[in-house]
Amino acid sequence: MEEKVSVLIPFYNDPYVGEAIASAVAQTWSNKEIIVIDDGSEHALDKLDPWRGSVHVVQKPNGGTASALNAGLAVATGAYVAWLSSDDRFHPAKLQNQVRFMQACGASISFTDYSIINVDGEQLHSTATPRFHSQAHLHEFLLEGNPVNGCTVVCRRELFDRIGAFDTQLPYTHDYDMWLRALISGYALHYLHEPLTAYRHHPGMGSIRHRADAELETKATMARHRTRLLLRLGA
Repeated sequence: MEEKVSVLIPFYNDPYVGEAIASAVAQTWSNKEIIVIDDGSEHALDKLDPWRGSVHVVQKPNGGTASALNAGLAVATGAYVAWLSSDDRFHPAKLQNQVRFMQACGASISFTDYSIINVDGEQLHSTATPRFHSQAHLHEFLLEGNPVNGCTVVCRRELFDRIGAFDTQLPYTHDYDMWLRALISGYALHYLHEPLTAYRHHPGMGSIRHRADAELETKATMARHRTRLLLRLGA
């Protein structure tokens, strides 16, 4: 029997959210719940209307992506949790391929390669992530920055129960902080080299608008965890 997967879609004034929801609904993995967290949106709410009968919409005051993800986690009932940004899309077999991969290797957390699309949804690049040859190879990247696209990640729910939710004090690196805490707690990040998420490049994306602040926060996040991480990795 398929275990349930909870797909969390944080949403704030994003005109692409309908495409994100459609890609989650179309997953070949049948046992799933889709939770859209409206983080105090003022625009594009009409994009949710066609889906209100098939997804769970959580509404909350604006607080940022980490707080929206935590609100989704609070109501999620799946054995697995996936995160999809409202401007991105899942490949139809994303959940099926990734959960089967995790079951085969006993993973509690995994991430995948991804493709890059433009504002019109046209593919710009078919692959965007290095092929990690080993855990040690991945750790080299993680010690320098965040090579993990959060929207490619699937976790078992008990990981959050053990290490805690996303840090709402980190507007740009709540995901990086989570992966580092997972490693420090003894979890391995398993990598599947399949582009199962389409990551959209557009002028309004936060990673462009807040690049300088995000780079500073990335360095601070690594500095905070570095000693414990090196001890755990035996580096």
